[in-house]
Amino acid sequence: LEAEDKMENAFAPISEACVKALSDKTYDKRKVAALEIEKMVTDFKMKKNMTQIKRIIDVLSRDFVRSNDANKKKGGLIALAATSIALGKDTEKFIEDIVNPIMNCLIDNDNRVRFFASESLYNVVKVARGAVLPFFPSVFNALSRLVTDPDQTIKNGSEILDRLLKDIVIESSQTFDLDAFIPLVRERIMVKSSFARQFIISWISVLNAVPEINMVVFLPEILHGLFQILEDPLPEIQRMCESLLAQFLKIIKLDPSAADIPTMTNVLIVQAQSSNPLIQFYAITWIKEFVQLSGGEILCFASGIFTAILPCLAFESDAKKNIKDCANAVNLHLLELISSGEDKQKNLSYLDLNSVMEVLRQYLVHSPVPTKIAVLKWVHHLFTEVHDEMSEHANKLFPVLLRDCLSDSSDEVVLQAIVVLAEIVNSATVKGNDFDQTQYRQF
Repeated sequence: LEAEDKMENAFAPISEACVKALSDKTYDKRKVAALEIEKMVTDFKMKKNMTQIKRIIDVLSRDFVRSNDANKKKGGLIALAATSIALGKDTEKFIEDIVNPIMNCLIDNDNRVRFFASESLYNVVKVARGAVLPFFPSVFNALSRLVTDPDQTIKNGSEILDRLLKDIVIESSQTFDLDAFIPLVRERIMVKSSFARQFIISWISVLNAVPEINMVVFLPEILHGLFQILEDPLPEIQRMCESLLAQFLKIIKLDPSAADIPTMTNVLIVQAQSSNPLIQFYAITWIKEFVQLSGGEILCFASGIFTAILPCLAFESDAKKNIKDCANAVNLHLLELISSGEDKQKNLSYLDLNSVMEVLRQYLVHSPVPTKIAVLKWVHHLFTEVHDEMSEHANKLFPVLLRDCLSDSSDEVVLQAIVVLAEIVNSATVKGNDFDQTQYRQF
């Protein structure tokens, strides 16, 4: 009898019968016990007896949810949700004591425990609403695992919880901690699972649609990951990602000054060299838009952009025609930026001629014909527009032009090379430059 009294006291104010039912292997008995606890909490709440409510939560957490017995865990999870329902808005006062034990069960090895934990968390979050936001990183972390759970019922349950959490974040958008959210996205955006990718894109899309939230500020941190999602094998995920990228680009075009275009351009140059045609197309499309938005300032990245687009000018298949056309458009826009005009000198100040000529010279060797012709036109254009600055590059160019271009199998390459050589010689003669005379003899 004494042992029974001690047991009663250990679980007080929960009765022995209720403890037994809450640990039962059948769901119905556990459910009845949880409803009894809900009634007890309601009574204590009316009497403003928060001490007893705290004791109930502690017992449920310690002796049930954190137990090694799966049935006790399930009973405790249902009972914690019932406690939260009884507390209503007062859940906020005990939110940490209720949420943390539930969170631990979301990674349980038992499928049914994980399912009940997901259901319990949903019921608590539904009651607590904004009060759960301080735990958002933990909940988001758990959700990102649940959406990839092998158990379909858990996956379905996680989707309902996910929608609820999004609603709460939207209604609390002005107090939502974006600085804490972005690292969570960055950690998960490179995952290969289609479900996890869908989860990440949906969250970014939802937040991007909230007027009070400026996601463009954080875009440089996640842009690389977004482009990688374009390679997902599921067309639905690709479409979601394409739509999100289109939304971001639209926002950037409306207010380019709010976007970190230089940092993103570096990301795009890498993506534009992807072997995946979809990634490559979207990266070059973005570069094209950035060239138009930035004007001469984009010329800081000319060598990188050339590295990305020049090989694309030689694409021949219909499947890559859109990439080729886009690369051509970028090439023409860049040419225009350093043509005669009032901004010419200002634009040229952004151009690192040494790095540009290094890239152009590399592409004159072992490149397809369309790429070589584009490079030769660029070299000619630069000698025409900035012959003084180009004079120091003439000696390095001459061997490549003579050795590789004049002996090329393509007549068009040979003709274009002759045009360039003529311009180099003409520039040197007109300006009276100290041009290496041995180059003339070689020619």
